[in-house]
Amino acid sequence: MTVVPNAKTDADPSAPRVLQPSGWPVPKGYANGMTADGRIVVTGGVIGWDTVGHLPADFTAQVKQALENIAAILADGGAKPEHLVRLTWYVVDMEEYLGNLKALGRIYRDVFGPHYPAMALVQVVRLVELAARVEIEATAVVPR
Repeated sequence: MTVVPNAKTDADPSAPRVLQPSGWPVPKGYANGMTADGRIVVTGGVIGWDTVGHLPADFTAQVKQALENIAAILADGGAKPEHLVRLTWYVVDMEEYLGNLKALGRIYRDVFGPHYPAMALVQVVRLVELAARVEIEATAVVPR
């Protein structure tokens, strides 16, 4: 198992780091694992509604707002996107997710930058909010 070097985290050895088992292919857009030492900040399941409870109909717009909502929660807890160690995505339509990969990549980088924590993606029958197309849980570790 190797810890992947990263110029941003090499300056801060307590920052979260990517775990990449030797010989494994390097994943695109996520990490196989992460290691971190510090204070944990977690979110509940976050959907793409705005501050007045409006939920856009479009899947990618919901993802963008959900990621922005996660960034706001992290900031409230003293964390930044680069402190993310895990995201779990719940989508109601896997084909909708797969059909929007390029747009989702752009949206993700616009909100979180080029930091890719460990991620899981799960298709579910539905979410609590009937109009929600995606819900995302996040875990961050703020270095000590």
